[in-house]
Amino acid sequence: MAQAGWQVTVHEAAPTIGGGVRSEELTLPGFVHDVCSAIHPLGRGSPFFRDLELPVEWIESPAAAAHPLDDGSAVTLRWSIEETAGQLGRDAERYRALVSPLAERWDALEPALLGPFPLRVNAALA
Repeated sequence: MAQAGWQVTVHEAAPTIGGGVRSEELTLPGFVHDVCSAIHPLGRGSPFFRDLELPVEWIESPAAAAHPLDDGSAVTLRWSIEETAGQLGRDAERYRALVSPLAERWDALEPALLGPFPLRVNAALA
């Protein structure tokens, strides 16, 4: 709204700013944790955040997410399609077929998915 010329006032109810996107030393000195246990894999690539040029240090986890399996193991979503697919056994090729086209066309998808609202569905479908 501020970028559109509106006067904006932000109110924070908590004693520290940031809501669900803040970090604190929660366990031991020097160990900084994500307070809300959230990750924001698309935040770094967001055109909005890129335009703000905030002095933010993005820390990338080797795995953006994990899904526990019934046998006690877990599959992790890695930055590499091949690394993720390598954990999926018989579903590896299906994963590659689903995700590879999206990764290959990310430059066309990014504005539709991370751009301003309303979403430009026709751009995403193209």
